[in-house]
Amino acid sequence: MRVGRIPYINCYPVYAAIDRGLVPLDGTLVDGVPSALNRRMQEGTLDVSVVSAVEYARDSRRYLLLPDLAISCDGPVRSVLLFSRRPATELGGARLVVSRSSMTSVALLELLFEQRWRCRPSFVPGDAELEDLRSAREEVHDARLVIGDAALFLRAGPRRAARDGAEPREYPYVYDLGEEWKRWTGLPFVFAVWVAQRSAPAARALRVHADLVASRDWGLAHLDLLARQAAGYTGFDTAVCAEYLAGLDYGLSYGHLAGLTEFFRRLVAAGRVPDGTLAFLPAA
Repeated sequence: MRVGRIPYINCYPVYAAIDRGLVPLDGTLVDGVPSALNRRMQEGTLDVSVVSAVEYARDSRRYLLLPDLAISCDGPVRSVLLFSRRPATELGGARLVVSRSSMTSVALLELLFEQRWRCRPSFVPGDAELEDLRSAREEVHDARLVIGDAALFLRAGPRRAARDGAEPREYPYVYDLGEEWKRWTGLPFVFAVWVAQRSAPAARALRVHADLVASRDWGLAHLDLLARQAAGYTGFDTAVCAEYLAGLDYGLSYGHLAGLTEFFRRLVAAGRVPDGTLAFLPAA
């Protein structure tokens, strides 16, 4: 079984025990950014993977959801951020660079602009890489959507500037998309889900699911250890990594499903995905 993994620190809790050999995985891990894993699942070159929530909605007939596994938030997510040089409601016609790495974040941002902020920027595909941000190679735009570890890094800049008494940052307006969704709907937001190909052998997919859940449970019990690991990898303060990981949820409860189905409902109404159903990997 070929099992996809996103190499961002937000996935540390799900794979922590597998990486340490504490939970054996009945499969081979394949790393990739969300868009790459989405594409490989579309092509059938992965059997089980974490994917953008929108990827499931785009072709729900291809996939089965793995129960009780997701990356979600109930308020701020801290790693999916819109950085802007002026208020979001004043970005009509502005050039907004959006990450090509996450379909879900872009789809949510489109809904926010159309239905909440009531303006239409010009979306331009692009990416902000952590290495570019660290070396100051990143170009400043009117606004940009940044996800993952790069978003945490860019968000930390203003904190450091305020602490050091530095000049105001290049992006004075920062919008956390998880927090904006919560204010808008009152619901949690699910950014990513784990899915299996419907064509994958059910018994083996179930074993992979059990391995992932066991590893996730171990990871959630050792978030302090994972925060130190994340700090060593990213260079962020351990406290920042701990706050970030503790603010995420890796289950798929009734509340998360309510947020997920509301997001899908809005996407269907906007004509962005076909209508579909939530179908789960059946228990043995």
